[in-house]
Amino acid sequence: MQPSQRISRLTALALGIAGVISVGSAGATGFQIRENSIRNQGRSFAGSGVAKNDAAVVSNNPAAMVNVDSTTIRSDITIIDLTAKFTGGGSAAAGSPLARPLTGGNGGDPGDATPVPALSLVVPLTGSFEKLTLGASLSAPFGLKTEYDKDWVGRYNAVESEVKTIDLTFSAAVALTDRFSVGAGLIYERAEATLTNAVDFGSAICRVSVAACVTPNPVAAPFGPQKNDGFAKVKGDDYGIGWLLGFHFRPTDKFSIGYSHRSEIDHELEGTIDFTKPGNVSALFAARGITQYNSGPGGAKLTTPSVDTLSLQYEFTDQFRMMADIQATDWHSLQSVDIVRSNGTPVTSEAFGWEDTMMYALGAEYDLSDTFTLRGGIAIDETPTNDHARTPRLPDNDRNLYSIGLTWAASEHLSVDAAYTRITIDSPTINTVSSSGSTLQGSYKGHADLFGLAAQYKF
Repeated sequence: MQPSQRISRLTALALGIAGVISVGSAGATGFQIRENSIRNQGRSFAGSGVAKNDAAVVSNNPAAMVNVDSTTIRSDITIIDLTAKFTGGGSAAAGSPLARPLTGGNGGDPGDATPVPALSLVVPLTGSFEKLTLGASLSAPFGLKTEYDKDWVGRYNAVESEVKTIDLTFSAAVALTDRFSVGAGLIYERAEATLTNAVDFGSAICRVSVAACVTPNPVAAPFGPQKNDGFAKVKGDDYGIGWLLGFHFRPTDKFSIGYSHRSEIDHELEGTIDFTKPGNVSALFAARGITQYNSGPGGAKLTTPSVDTLSLQYEFTDQFRMMADIQATDWHSLQSVDIVRSNGTPVTSEAFGWEDTMMYALGAEYDLSDTFTLRGGIAIDETPTNDHARTPRLPDNDRNLYSIGLTWAASEHLSVDAAYTRITIDSPTINTVSSSGSTLQGSYKGHADLFGLAAQYKF
């Protein structure tokens, strides 16, 4: 099979399965997902940009594709299982004479076991193009999904939050010398987002007409805080273009250095803004000419951040090697999510105020034999969130990762990888105000488990 035919078939397969890719929110801080290689996961993602014989470098560091010596295809799947519990409460119509404690439970566990698949292909060329290597991959580098009970205490802040990104990446690497290579890639990214929350229309009416909430008395009044709840749903999607650059350098036979830069990708999510209102609220709004809560087309801007990764590997013996990664993610582009109608009229804005983050990983591998390789790793992953603007849509905090992994070389051509990662999460606190004017305070306790399995075939 010719290389161009293989890449064409991968492209067709990618377009066929893109619609079923789903994403989790616990793989990394923010809504970053690094789980595109189970071998990397087994080292807590250390050495991602210098990995040998790992086709996932197509999207991690295209320059390292020169380390793959024959046409190779791999498929990875990681199950991300987030467990979290909220403790706290708040007040509806906070700061007004009609303020009331928020009703509802703790929302249940907002996380769920979610599969994250990835697919990669590397094709080293021959003949006159023997220094050139081509590759393609399908992955989900960013995403989150949290969902609470619809009647929970923080329903005015968040119920469902889901962001999906699906990347189709085409990369090329050139070996300039036996020790130095450069690579570049083009990223075609689809982004989808769905955000829902309850709306306290009773509090909104009280702000416009106090009389409607106190006549004949606050208890019997037809309107009031938490009496007239409705629902809001924003959904949109978009396509964007980004790029990758990287280099791979071996100063000595035992030491390797890799660096890659992934660009920001800007999205203008377009879709719908839907409001569900109680009948008496709809009638009152119609009578007063209030159109702020009408459904219609709209959307929001979303920028996935740039990522810079420095990877190192040192081979102490033929059987034992250690790796390290230092990764910087440029989250400061996400200061707020501003939802607007198609004519540009603002609907609501959620403050995020995210900051740039660093991830530090250290891992090791040991070849037990020609058939089995053991690996392990630890990592520290900083959160972009902060105590002032943290939201229950993503109650994130700093994390520690502890990983183990195994490769079984089943034959000369086929290998199978497995990995497990335990993620501990520092308990985040919440102190936020919703668009309905309610306050929510509390804290979370949680952790995550990652289970990964992959197969790689070398032709």
